[in-house]
Amino acid sequence: MSAIQVKSESTTNEQLNWLDVVRRQVGSLSYGVVQIIVHDSRVTQIEKTERVRLEKAASKPFKPA
Repeated sequence: MSAIQVKSESTTNEQLNWLDVVRRQVGSLSYGVVQIIVHDSRVTQIEKTERVRLEKAASKPFKPA
């Protein structure tokens, strides 16, 4: 999981900055979640959790030794 802090000087720039960050994070995912954290009505953190999916044919059952 990765977290990105978003800080800006003006409301307009702040809104554009966090939206751009969310777009980049979503664009970089094949499978996963992008979570937006809000504190006092402001986006303060964006978290990305990425999942790796394995093909059924490529994965083999685990056999303990």
